[in-house]
Amino acid sequence: ISSANTVLNTAVAESLCQFADILENAEDFESALHSLIKDTISKHKRIIFNGDGYDDAWIKEAENRGLLNLKTTPDAIKYLLKEKNIDLFAKHKVYSLTELNARHEVLLENYCKLVNIESLTALDMVRKDILPAMSAFSGELACAINQKTATCSDIDCTYEKETIRILTKNINDAHRLTVKLEYDLLQTKKIDGFEALADFYKDTILEDMRLLRIAVDSMETVTSARRWPYPSYGELLFSIK
Repeated sequence: ISSANTVLNTAVAESLCQFADILENAEDFESALHSLIKDTISKHKRIIFNGDGYDDAWIKEAENRGLLNLKTTPDAIKYLLKEKNIDLFAKHKVYSLTELNARHEVLLENYCKLVNIESLTALDMVRKDILPAMSAFSGELACAINQKTATCSDIDCTYEKETIRILTKNINDAHRLTVKLEYDLLQTKKIDGFEALADFYKDTILEDMRLLRIAVDSMETVTSARRWPYPSYGELLFSIK
């Protein structure tokens, strides 16, 4: 939390500095203090919200108030080099421009490396564990249909057939998405500059992973717990083995 605290403490220091400049030069301290409080609240009231900050209604309200909504790390990191922020850190001798440029690059590089590791892990999990397990499970269902119909030709195998259809569709979707994710990861080697690279990871790689997650989650909901290759959330939370 040190980075966040550094920014917050610098912002607080700047606010207190501005307050001190006004109050220390005031002829009537009490009058100046009341005016300062009133002016500060009026100027910054738009950031005050006492409702549910996680509700979508606040997102719309914040937009109406002209507040930033930086949803991703690369979006937020870019503001480190905004002129007013550079001036703020330089004024309080927290970071020089050279230091800010260095931190900006390091933060973007760390983001790219982290998302790269996560995407490679996703590929490994899907290809080596999930797809083989789902193919085997759908094969078991197909064998069950054959055995049932061999025993009784008019038997109803709706569960097995519908589950196979769902699994087959999502198996194919997951396979297609792993191919796309792998291709897009190769494209990262051609991108120069950490800003452009971070934006590509944010806009393309994370979207590939999101769609892949949807296909995988859809398979988990219809798969036997015995055949799913990873522990469920319930097992992780409530089981000790």
